[in-house]
Amino acid sequence: MIPFLDLKAPYLELKHELDEAIARVVSSGWFIGGGEVDQFEADFAQYCGAAHALGVANGLDALHLALRAMDVGPGDEVIVPSNTYIATWLAVSQCGATPVPVEPDARTYNIDPALIEAAITPRTKVILPVHLYGQPADMDPILAIARKHGLRVLEDGAQAHGARYKGQRLGAHGDAVAWSFYPGKNLGAMGDGGAVTTNDAQLADRLRVLRNYGSRVKYVNEVQGYNSRLDPLQAAILRVKLAHLDEWNARRGVIAARYQQGLANCGLTLPHVPDWAEPVWHLYVVQHPRRDSLQKQMGEAGIGTLIHYPVPPHLQGAYADLGLGKRAFPIAELIHEEVLSLPMFPSMTLEQANQVIVACCDAQIAAE
Repeated sequence: MIPFLDLKAPYLELKHELDEAIARVVSSGWFIGGGEVDQFEADFAQYCGAAHALGVANGLDALHLALRAMDVGPGDEVIVPSNTYIATWLAVSQCGATPVPVEPDARTYNIDPALIEAAITPRTKVILPVHLYGQPADMDPILAIARKHGLRVLEDGAQAHGARYKGQRLGAHGDAVAWSFYPGKNLGAMGDGGAVTTNDAQLADRLRVLRNYGSRVKYVNEVQGYNSRLDPLQAAILRVKLAHLDEWNARRGVIAARYQQGLANCGLTLPHVPDWAEPVWHLYVVQHPRRDSLQKQMGEAGIGTLIHYPVPPHLQGAYADLGLGKRAFPIAELIHEEVLSLPMFPSMTLEQANQVIVACCDAQIAAE
């Protein structure tokens, strides 16, 4: 059996460092805010090449609070990818705004910049690209469109810790980047966690207030805020893991390269990486017209796989009120019908990758 993901391995690899970090927090008696959070924020900001990092409770809060800090509210529209996890849309809805979907580039799965401008209306406030599966979206044309129309850009970096766009790490290309530290992410906590990075000092200040009940001075509330804070235990764990992130991403890259080579003649559509992108392979996603049969055959061969994602946001019951029925976004729908994520984690060996390749090619033949 080869699992889709092994979350125990990172702990075993860093057991001594992680146990020390956890014990340090527990013995300190300080469980909200404090030095551990401050230090992680400083470390993560430096890693991302951003001036500020603000820890929050989870990735959805990172998106929601960043949008609120950008004054997104009822009556506003936010351009989102039609092909993404629903959290991207939910953050917009939680502000009372309307998500306006734009189709992806069918090769990269990321939002197609060439289609964004046609979706802009007088109510558009923000463009929200997602760096899906760990591969950067094409930011330069997105930023050019935003500047032309006076719009903000919030990036969803939940799957792309350490990825580079044209040589520069993600973290401050747009106005802000929202991050998730869900345990399965490239940089994952032992529970929920999130952050926003930005070079905008005013935006950072608003986020600090919003995440803490709308307060910067205890019991003095400037605005109606939220309780969304990264706790010191998770911050300490993330500090340890951050020091190993580049190495872990490099290991993922080795597995991805082996997949690219070994699966080249197996009848699958493999990930396309533009020259300007340096992905971190949060997921390795293949495409096949008989995906369900392929997944069944893989499972029978002892290979764990997942589908990211089986139902696009516009076809979820949560967004039935938008009236976007079947075939409204055919590119996204086709992707959701055909994609399959293969095992990908830092402790994975080349021997395991070879087993996946053999099973995948055999299973693909059976699926035809």
